[in-house]
Amino acid sequence: MADQPTYEGRPLPRPGEEVVDQGLGFDVVTLVDRRRLLAALGGGLSVLGLAACGVGADATGGAAAATTGGGTTEIPDETAGPYPGDGSNGPDVLEQSGIVRSDLRSSFGESTGTAEGVPMELELTVLDLANGGVPFAGAAVYVWHCDREGRYSMYSEGVEDENYLRGVQVADADGLVRFTSIVPACYAGRWPHVHFEVYAAEADITDSTTAVATSQLALPEDVCSAVYAEPGYEPSVANLAAVGLDSDGVFGDDGGETQLATVTGDVSSGYLARLTVGVDTATEPTGGGMGGAGGPGRTPPSGAPTGQPPR
Repeated sequence: MADQPTYEGRPLPRPGEEVVDQGLGFDVVTLVDRRRLLAALGGGLSVLGLAACGVGADATGGAAAATTGGGTTEIPDETAGPYPGDGSNGPDVLEQSGIVRSDLRSSFGESTGTAEGVPMELELTVLDLANGGVPFAGAAVYVWHCDREGRYSMYSEGVEDENYLRGVQVADADGLVRFTSIVPACYAGRWPHVHFEVYAAEADITDSTTAVATSQLALPEDVCSAVYAEPGYEPSVANLAAVGLDSDGVFGDDGGETQLATVTGDVSSGYLARLTVGVDTATEPTGGGMGGAGGPGRTPPSGAPTGQPPR
């Protein structure tokens, strides 16, 4: 009989599966062992160990709650939808100087528009599952989403010449990227969401085919309901009532189990949305493209679009 596989001297409880899929009990022991090692190396590295297990640090340096239920679970591959702005379907914002930025609310370059709405800080912690779930330092994350009216810059009528609510950040040593944005609208047929693509390095962002992961982040219903009561979000109220997270065309297969952000804050002070994004470069990406959402000739979304909803 072959020897039972081990990891760091411990037998794997699920020999036929990867290290990241050995279960909560195994992960807890791994976390404890890593924290002991980090303590020996110096307290300044403790945040790295926490991030590797799907836990971030809050602004005061304390441990924050894990941003998803599965910290080391690979993020599901999803469609990029018909309005990615990455060159795969018309305009390419990733070729423009200034795209690497943290504040997405205003357009840049020759565009001058600003997206109004309830403020939202977005933090994504990217983990490199091909290397044991360590922080994916140096990964580039491209984020985009619709505005308060349900429009996508570069595509929708009236904002074709804008490029707001699009931007790239490069992950720090903890695998963390941060963006300042607004809470997006809910347009007909889709649960409120944020699109993102992950690239192994900043140099790769000009070629959308090199993305190692394409996915979407979902926002909690209570947060959306509070925001959509604010002026400017009126069409989103009826749109949200007509769709469910479990019936959404993207999140419906599992209710967004690993894609539902943890959100804190309120309407008056703004929100902070956090999500852990596990990326496995050893697997072939299956996301990207427009899925069933149509092609370049589709009518861009509005607060209440008709026909087949965009992805």
